[in-house]
Amino acid sequence: MMPSCQGIELWRRAKKVIPGGNQLLSKRPEMFLPDYWPSYFKKAKGVQVWDLDNVQYTDMSLMGVGCCVLGYANQAVNRAVRQAIKLGNMSTLNCYEEVVLAEKLIDLHSWADSVRFARTGGEACALAIRIGRAFSGRDKVAFCGYHGWNDWYLAANLEDPENLREQLLPGLEPIGVPKALKGTSIPFYYGKIRSLEDILKKNEDIGVIMMEVQRTKDIDLEFLRAVQKIARRIGAVLIYDEVTSGFRLRTGGMHVLYDLQPDIVVLGKALGNGYPIAAVIGKKDIMEAAQRTFISSTYWTERVGFAAALAVIDQFENHQVVDRIQVRGEQIRSGLKKIFSSHGLKIEIGGLTCVPTILIQESSPLLVKTIFTQEMLKKGFLASTVIFVSDAHTPQIITRYLETANGVFGKIAACLKSGSLERILEGPVCHSGFMRLN
Repeated sequence: MMPSCQGIELWRRAKKVIPGGNQLLSKRPEMFLPDYWPSYFKKAKGVQVWDLDNVQYTDMSLMGVGCCVLGYANQAVNRAVRQAIKLGNMSTLNCYEEVVLAEKLIDLHSWADSVRFARTGGEACALAIRIGRAFSGRDKVAFCGYHGWNDWYLAANLEDPENLREQLLPGLEPIGVPKALKGTSIPFYYGKIRSLEDILKKNEDIGVIMMEVQRTKDIDLEFLRAVQKIARRIGAVLIYDEVTSGFRLRTGGMHVLYDLQPDIVVLGKALGNGYPIAAVIGKKDIMEAAQRTFISSTYWTERVGFAAALAVIDQFENHQVVDRIQVRGEQIRSGLKKIFSSHGLKIEIGGLTCVPTILIQESSPLLVKTIFTQEMLKKGFLASTVIFVSDAHTPQIITRYLETANGVFGKIAACLKSGSLERILEGPVCHSGFMRLN
């Protein structure tokens, strides 16, 4: 079951009128299966997605790039959104849900006192950086992980074009980023506290430290606590970017599980379950620095995101969502480990329990990834090397996925052994990072 022409043809049209083809790198077909990925959806419900030709797929990949932990078109969230729209989603006055959501998020993060809102994770990270710089009075940022597309982050590649390679994406050109920002954002590496200490030896004016709590590697509490200690010692604002990890191991931020106390935490993605909302939560004295700089946007006051987030939190608090997605994530992880072992494949599993990440160690990892996606698509699955587990992934769906994946990886293993893997590739190999498309 390979997609017919409508989605593929529309993508070709899109590249003629939209630079890059769309608004998000992670959704480009070239990141999955160039020339064959269905690209566009007509309908999505639970974990099922229908393309423009009404072909139905089961999503065992990004689930809206990590947004839809409750599944697509969740009934309770949609009900809250419909009510918000019915009452009017925008006005000269503020919507009351903004205050209710702020108070709720503070209840979930006992170390925090204040909240500012945005609509996307990237802009919320930029907002947090602005507040951190405003409070500390220092320009330089040390960071670890992926934090979006904004100037402050891409400025790292002005110093060295490879600076962001190990953070998540290779090949990110800082074209259009003011050269005056060179040296203002400096990367350090997860689990390697010396990489941060080396930065501090050369830069006494680090005012902000931003990092992800966990991504592909197992959580390293000793490292996280060492970073926290350094931030306190040098007076830097410590920001946790939990845009991806939030609402997966804990309602709110996963740092709360480990009694980690940043100065600011950024939440997004799952907070709205597909509706745009992001939050910057922090300590009052630091967050008040937002009053001394200009941070303001009309659509940050729009009602739908707040209504959606309140419904999401209600689902998490009253329906044991976290427990279920951990169990289902472990079902996927253990099942894939058995598959890789039984076929003698050099493939490991990383990431959060509920975001299993397939780490291909074979000599041609992108080729293996592309063929896996290609063959799973034929069987009716949207599949890649990252699986954002949702509450809509039932044990039965996961079992069917694992049975199908076993057959596909068996085929890949046999072709690797015979040296014929490339022969079954039906199109170009997928991209590994940023590449020009047109």
